[in-house]
Amino acid sequence: MQVARRWVFTRCAEMQRPSSPLSLQLWERWLTFLNHLQHDPRVAQLMKTRLGQYLRTRPFLALTLLLFGALAALPVGLFLSFALVTVVISVVGFVFFEVFLLLVGGLTLLSVLSGVALFSLLVSVIVNTLLFTVPSLLKRYLNQTKKKRSEDETSAPNDMQ
Repeated sequence: MQVARRWVFTRCAEMQRPSSPLSLQLWERWLTFLNHLQHDPRVAQLMKTRLGQYLRTRPFLALTLLLFGALAALPVGLFLSFALVTVVISVVGFVFFEVFLLLVGGLTLLSVLSGVALFSLLVSVIVNTLLFTVPSLLKRYLNQTKKKRSEDETSAPNDMQ
């Protein structure tokens, strides 16, 4: 059966032999390529499967599948390239967004810590001022009240007499 197919293939090739030298060269390359495909072990292994036997009996379906696979390769490749570029851009954009958020968070933290430092400094100044002024005010007040009491005590016995 395979010998008959090769004979038919060779006979068809001889009948359609082109006339110009360039066409003849292209035709010979095409025949070499087809012979290479026929003798490729992977193709032979595929042709031994049920799918290969089914496609061997239906050459129009085999040609249709071959054309579909060849023509679908470019759109699928473009889609996968688009998906990869989209993922890379979103990852880069996510990184830039994260850096922006960290920058905003860092500046916010710096502002809050500066405010806390100023508040701490202000409270410390107020507390230290009160720490030194309140005891001295209390000493003066107590000294004045002691003087007043002592004056009142000294004047009270004189008044009784």
